[in-house]
Amino acid sequence: MARRITIIGLGLIGGSIGLALKKAGPEAVELVGYARRMETAERARQMGAIDRVEGSLPSAVGNADLVVLATPTMSIKEILPQIGPHLPDGCAVTDVASTKVDVMRWAEESLPQNVSFVGGHPMAGKELSGIEAADGDLFKGCTYCVVPGRNASEAAMAEVIDLAHRIGARHVLLDAAEHDWLVAGISHLPLILASALVMATTQSPQWSKMSALAATGYQSATRLASQHPRMNRDICFTNRSNIIAWIDEFARELERFRRLVAERDVSLEEAFEKARQARTAWIEEHGKKS
Repeated sequence: MARRITIIGLGLIGGSIGLALKKAGPEAVELVGYARRMETAERARQMGAIDRVEGSLPSAVGNADLVVLATPTMSIKEILPQIGPHLPDGCAVTDVASTKVDVMRWAEESLPQNVSFVGGHPMAGKELSGIEAADGDLFKGCTYCVVPGRNASEAAMAEVIDLAHRIGARHVLLDAAEHDWLVAGISHLPLILASALVMATTQSPQWSKMSALAATGYQSATRLASQHPRMNRDICFTNRSNIIAWIDEFARELERFRRLVAERDVSLEEAFEKARQARTAWIEEHGKKS
């Protein structure tokens, strides 16, 4: 296990990683934190998510064994060349971004040969953002995607996998392109749909009455629309072609349901039953809450 871990970005995910590591056990690991806003870093320290605050990126990574980039995706592109010259020999660098192809390329272009980059993506989160939403139990039982860098050492891979396990997750190895295609369907498409549903309904002249009637179904279906707008923008910009392909696939399925409804086709019940069975099978196989 790394002796010193630097977390760059202390919002929901970065803060939760710090809290989870502190909760994991008594090993002597120093957690160093850096955030663009000093008050955010200080709040993370007060909450116990980090041990020490550093005021600059070079000083934050100077003696790190492992660096975790927990910022919005596009910020990673800016941070990598800033930290590259200051990383110790043999240091492992990882991230928690929701897309991987672009991030892996940026790391390969910006980091020196004496460090290893291993992509990471914990499949966990909340619709809330910021350090105040951080939760040490956020990753318990979740899947943690690990994407090996082209020249990543075995030691660096072990560090990132150990990180995932220590915060309560189970890791799965994927390549970057496969990761981005899969999460476009089960994570990125839903945030688009949630936002589109919110806009379609709240812009209705009847919204004031509708809003009083909206209950748990609407709340569940629109939850992802409350995620941080910049994070969602960066996800879409760095996984554009995959997201568009899944939107097109969804549009075809939505058109099929539209036709069944419009034609009062009795097979509509069968379509609903197939959807119900597919969701039930997923819940039972993976132990999800209904």
